[in-house]
Amino acid sequence: MPVKDRIATIKRHLSGSQVENEISEDSKRTIPKRRQELLKWNGWGYKDSRFHLNNKVNQVAFSGDRYPIGNKILPNFKSWVENTFAIDLLKVHFPAQAEIKDEDIPKPIINDKFMEDFKQLGIDYSVDSQDRLFRAHGHTMREIFILRESVFERVPDIVIWPRCHDDVLNIVQCATEHNVAIIPFGGGTSVSGGVECPAHEKRMIISLDTSQMNRILWVNKDNNTALVEAGIIGQDLERELAKFGLCTGHEPDSYEFSSLGGWVATRASGMKKNIYGNIEDMLVHVRMVTPSGEVQKNCQVPRISSGPDIHQFILGSEGTLGVVTEVIIRVRPIPACVKYGSIVFPSFEPGVAFLREVVRQQLKPASIRLMDNEQFTFGHALKPESTSLVASVMDYLKKFYVTQIKGFDIHKMCVVTLLMEGTKEDVDALERRIISIAAKFGGLAAGEDNGKRGYMLTFVIAYIRDLGLEYGVVSESFETSVPWDRVTDLCRNVKDRIHREVHSHGIQYPAFASCRVTQSYDVGACVYFYFAFGYIGVSDPVHTYESIETAARDEIIASGGSISHHHGVGKLRKRWLPQTISNTGVQMLKAVKDSVDPLNIFANGNLFVTD
Repeated sequence: MPVKDRIATIKRHLSGSQVENEISEDSKRTIPKRRQELLKWNGWGYKDSRFHLNNKVNQVAFSGDRYPIGNKILPNFKSWVENTFAIDLLKVHFPAQAEIKDEDIPKPIINDKFMEDFKQLGIDYSVDSQDRLFRAHGHTMREIFILRESVFERVPDIVIWPRCHDDVLNIVQCATEHNVAIIPFGGGTSVSGGVECPAHEKRMIISLDTSQMNRILWVNKDNNTALVEAGIIGQDLERELAKFGLCTGHEPDSYEFSSLGGWVATRASGMKKNIYGNIEDMLVHVRMVTPSGEVQKNCQVPRISSGPDIHQFILGSEGTLGVVTEVIIRVRPIPACVKYGSIVFPSFEPGVAFLREVVRQQLKPASIRLMDNEQFTFGHALKPESTSLVASVMDYLKKFYVTQIKGFDIHKMCVVTLLMEGTKEDVDALERRIISIAAKFGGLAAGEDNGKRGYMLTFVIAYIRDLGLEYGVVSESFETSVPWDRVTDLCRNVKDRIHREVHSHGIQYPAFASCRVTQSYDVGACVYFYFAFGYIGVSDPVHTYESIETAARDEIIASGGSISHHHGVGKLRKRWLPQTISNTGVQMLKAVKDSVDPLNIFANGNLFVTD
């Protein structure tokens, strides 16, 4: 059914409700159809945005104007990098290859009978080598390292761009009839190996790129809901909803590039989950196409008691059962007041106790995050140069007050960043209560600017890995969730394990290992780890890195943490799935897979699926 006809049908079913017009098809999209026109093919983010050494001033700078630190010198960053990893930023050791030639990319496997039937559908597709290569990977360290050094053993054989749910239905039916494999591709931001092609797959592989399914089909202000196609990118979704005075409030770190369907498929979480919830809290209804047919409920009610919730099979399915095509998502009015803040604590432990007390008192800042000392120091290194003498003097006075008068040890102190949203009255009252609680744990208010800068830096941290790889530094992040009474022990144990593993692998200099508590719940918290080490002289950096991360993940689970909090399982963490949900739990998931996809059409090899 054409998109316009489908919208008309939806509106007829919603007679009596308040329904706004759908977004026009010519509405500007942030990410083009061929994403490699705008995004790096072998690194994170936009082509025009990167950390680099400014030779004129011999300092690190950030290029482009997309971020607050864009086109600014970072006067503290060069010395921090050189001191932490014992490297010289004047000497690039491992420049990335400029491109991978078409002849070096694996030739496509073509199922002629499938192509004959598929072409009759009139759906856009490409077998171009660069289109296929771009969708052959996500953003794990291993995948990016391979792109810098060589090429993948297996890449998709064709890229297909469906325009709507019915296109997906026809593609899946055709692929099932001819036994062709499908790997859904949303934003391509997976950090779990989720879109990488299994090397052993001999069938033709479709990369089903949902980027053209990017419309808001309707907005219902009576019910606070919107029907949205699953391929829409996060920042596009928020920009278009803003035209109705609405938002979802879902802001994962990958918000600029990840898709709504990807959020559902991986059980995503955003930085503002305290107010808006995680993706499972926002989801009202979801439509998915499997080889056995469509999965959907027959009504969009707030809650239903009808046996096990089928949405729970879709949430976190990671492209193993089918393609998420449309989502009815909860929306809210854009908040009238948005305010940032920050609080400095003398050490990590009182900061954790403060977070727990904020939760106990049922206070709801949109975002509240605690950085350990290593990350606090790292964040300071990313501070742009000040063009104002007054600002420089104020920074000095703040530091003097905290360290000299209050007696904080600069090598132990930590910082909490805050984001508060709501009415001005509610935000002001919330801030006063939070600052009051902080004082009981030795915390000092550190200003709005620090909070805002800390929040915004979340979006640029991922760009640092590309710079590090040029100088022989491997860096990565991973997350977990953990009960409150084990947060500090887990953080300490995992960082200690990383340092021990780095030493045992014969790496000359200590690793950088840091953590932050990013999301808080009644019963526990999400903890994000960052670690990096210099690999010059290491014969197999990828294997060494993966060995260290595996040990760190073992330590997480031994310390009471989870396999993941919001990045999913993919191929990277599947070895821990049986001990996480039990062998019987894995059998239940496999039974669903075997029922809806007996030919393993959705053959990305994620979760429990055998590679």
